[in-house]
Amino acid sequence: MATITKKELIDCITERAQTKQAVLRSVIQPFLNGIITELVSGNRLEFRGFGVFEIRNRTARIAQNPKILEKVQVPAKRSGPLKARHI
Repeated sequence: MATITKKELIDCITERAQTKQAVLRSVIQPFLNGIITELVSGNRLEFRGFGVFEIRNRTARIAQNPKILEKVQVPAKRSGPLKARHI
């Protein structure tokens, strides 16, 4: 699986839409900022036909280091802000 950067995505869309990068960047960046703002606020975003973006809270747990078999306390945390699952 290849990783595509925001710049590469903008370049690709610019070619397909035959528009200027600056115009596209001025649309995409506020869109991404809006997604981040909503996720930080605790909201769930659902884009029909694309995916769902949500933050999930993970409870604290005890894990085991596989190398030395030592028990380790893993604190509660929020999973990555841009986890998407296809709907």
